[in-house]
Amino acid sequence: MAKKADKKIDKKAKDKSDEVKKLYGFMDRDDMLKKLSKHLDDKRLIHSIGVEYTAACLAMRWGEDVTRARVAGLLHDCGKCIPKDEKLELAHKWKLPVNGSEAENPDLLHGKLGAYLAHKKYDVDDEKIMSAIAYHTTGHPNMTLLEKIIFVADYIEPNRRIIKDLPEIREEAFTDLDKCVVHILRNTLEYLKVKDVVIDEMTERTYDYYINA
Repeated sequence: MAKKADKKIDKKAKDKSDEVKKLYGFMDRDDMLKKLSKHLDDKRLIHSIGVEYTAACLAMRWGEDVTRARVAGLLHDCGKCIPKDEKLELAHKWKLPVNGSEAENPDLLHGKLGAYLAHKKYDVDDEKIMSAIAYHTTGHPNMTLLEKIIFVADYIEPNRRIIKDLPEIREEAFTDLDKCVVHILRNTLEYLKVKDVVIDEMTERTYDYYINA
């Protein structure tokens, strides 16, 4: 009986995987995770899985496509562990736009590099997913729902250490998403200014847009 049940579950899983590939075009999650694990360290992989499931929860709450949210969440940091000195070189090689702050601190390019890799290495053709990956750190003015979800999920996923206002921000994520986005942007800018590190100009533009929206 148990073997029959296992076979039914395996068949349903395969049918679901085939259905997802037909609808969205990207590879099976298990294959995606296997490939991702070769390019991320353990801590970053655990974080990525945390973002995947947090994004799924937010998608169910706010009415976004759950599969898109999961894939964008899982792959959002797929360019994170590229060595810093290679990030700018690859951005130029792949003809990705680079702003002044990204040129000064190439680690800020990992979102754009990740969007490119999601397409080239993980078979993602969905523009909404690629854009959510590209802007998951900075956001941008007038974000889509999926972009907001990945931006927020990256900040609040369960493996994150407790930082200023995090419990409140986690609650806002499920009650007022735009308020949550502004709260994250404000805290991020305050933190970066205290640390006196390079601030991506897009983060500032995004904050200005949402506080005046």
